[in-house]
Amino acid sequence: MFKKSAFIILSIVLILITLSGCGSSKDNAGSKSADPVTVKIGLLKNVTHAPAFVAIQKGYLQTRLGDNAKIEVQGFNNGADFSTALATGQIDIGYVGPSPVINQYVRSKNIKILSGANNGGAVLVARKGSGVTSVKDLAGKLVAIPTKGSTNEISLRLLLRDQGLQVTTDKSGTQLIAMAPADTLTAMKQGQVDATLLPEPWGTQIANEGIGDIVVDWDRIPPNKGNYPLTIIVSGDGFLKDHRDLAKSVLLANEDAIKFIHDNPDETYSLVSDELKELTGKGLDAELIEAALSHLSLTTDIDRDALKTMAQVAVDAGYVKGVGEAGLDLTGLYDLSLLKETLEGK
Repeated sequence: MFKKSAFIILSIVLILITLSGCGSSKDNAGSKSADPVTVKIGLLKNVTHAPAFVAIQKGYLQTRLGDNAKIEVQGFNNGADFSTALATGQIDIGYVGPSPVINQYVRSKNIKILSGANNGGAVLVARKGSGVTSVKDLAGKLVAIPTKGSTNEISLRLLLRDQGLQVTTDKSGTQLIAMAPADTLTAMKQGQVDATLLPEPWGTQIANEGIGDIVVDWDRIPPNKGNYPLTIIVSGDGFLKDHRDLAKSVLLANEDAIKFIHDNPDETYSLVSDELKELTGKGLDAELIEAALSHLSLTTDIDRDALKTMAQVAVDAGYVKGVGEAGLDLTGLYDLSLLKETLEGK
């Protein structure tokens, strides 16, 4: 009787172990066959986005996101188009300048700043023969910016304000014209534009080709003498809610890329050129990329005070509407919790 009971108990235990093992195998198989996801990453076609270029070319993004993630990269000519695409779900996450993001956030409230990527990297260049050798000389001149409301325009307005100059529609002050950097280079060659404030490598290229001279170098551009966020990582709220782990992976890949650039500058030049070639059909000489990269301060830091200063300039310029007496509230624009986790190794 005892032997029979023991046999029954042993059989039940073996059945339970078997069922448990089957359940475990099923769970593991389920995790391995998770549905693939497409991560749509946006960026601008400037050397100031070097961390993004390296993260793509070195495979850091794919490694961090995992085999189930398919990466689609979309290049933009300006931050306004990028921010609209992000707000409308055409892209999920990416690299851009802060001013267009702030402008879009006020309208849609569905964008978050997650991390920094680069501080500084824009220069003020004057055309040879324009008579411009300082910011004060911009009175009565025509100055090009990449696009209206861009981070570069905000820096230019701060430069002008520091010298008591006004942005006007006639020659009583400084006139602004928006055009793509490549078109600006041509316009300066033809004497149609007097000066420009634009991101690298364009300023260095204009100087190297003898078209103009750098009047205000990157480390004197306001705010904070070049130490302001020029390239940041932002995400749409929907992607952040549904794929928070993937957003964190993008931040980790960004940190991988920044470390690589710091440790391997010579290898970086070809990587940046290769990504630019994929985005624009044309790469850049290593010497030009080297000079442009020397004007960047790659960092994940986000200076909220600098962004607040820039946001107020955008308000004063009329790009941000509906701001009450209490001022512009950007509290909901930031989610730096993932950045904190990555920096703490969590």
